[in-house]
Amino acid sequence: MISLKVVCIAFICIVLLSLGQSLAQATRSGELNGQGWWSARRDSAGLAPDPVRNGDLAIIQVFVAPTYGWKGVVAVHPWIIFKRAGETRYHRYEVVSWGSKEVVRHNYTLPDGYWFGARPKLLLEHRGAEAQAMIPKIEAAIKSYPWPQTYHAWPGPNSNTFLAHIGREVPALKLDLPANAIGKDYRSLWHPIGLSPSGSGIQASILGVTLAKEEGIEVNVLGLNMGVDFSPLRLRLPFIGGLGGDNLQKNNNPGGQSGE
Repeated sequence: MISLKVVCIAFICIVLLSLGQSLAQATRSGELNGQGWWSARRDSAGLAPDPVRNGDLAIIQVFVAPTYGWKGVVAVHPWIIFKRAGETRYHRYEVVSWGSKEVVRHNYTLPDGYWFGARPKLLLEHRGAEAQAMIPKIEAAIKSYPWPQTYHAWPGPNSNTFLAHIGREVPALKLDLPANAIGKDYRSLWHPIGLSPSGSGIQASILGVTLAKEEGIEVNVLGLNMGVDFSPLRLRLPFIGGLGGDNLQKNNNPGGQSGE
């Protein structure tokens, strides 16, 4: 039988290896170059479909990007954008901790803009009738977010908690936040057991365990997540999100081109 000591050593090794890989990625991408937030890149990454050319199409996208500065080594910042059929502008929603007592922000910056120098990655996308049907539910989830004036980087609630709330309220999104979305598992002390962030399984914060179709099997130890995802098959790891398959991007409309 595997001893507790072996399990602890294995856990520490996984954490250290994941942290080292994340540091290496951040160094290669220039995210730790010391650039001030005021001069960091915030222009469009060209990932959102042109809303004018696609005016007759409902579109939903979720993006994630490394958080600013050293925190980008350990966590990501997510946001959601959407537009109904007939609209020619996106609505962007996310949680931002600074600048206002209300942390839920609408159109804080460009729909697919660089996040203070970090290029966003597309996490999921829905288009057409299914997207149109989900948008009212997403808007209702935004309005029902339990912590509109509260932000804590760790353990939450934070920007990942906000997106996880939307995912639980709208399971059709199939929102699978990466393992380094710290705060996605934050739950009220009065509701320690409930749906996983994707809404496709169950989560027990008192045990730090998630079992779900989208997330697979995941264990949370003091905000550090690790486990196995089966769609696609990959390891879920702290700091880097995952290993194997695509650890960040799932396009639920493979036939579409994001840059249209």
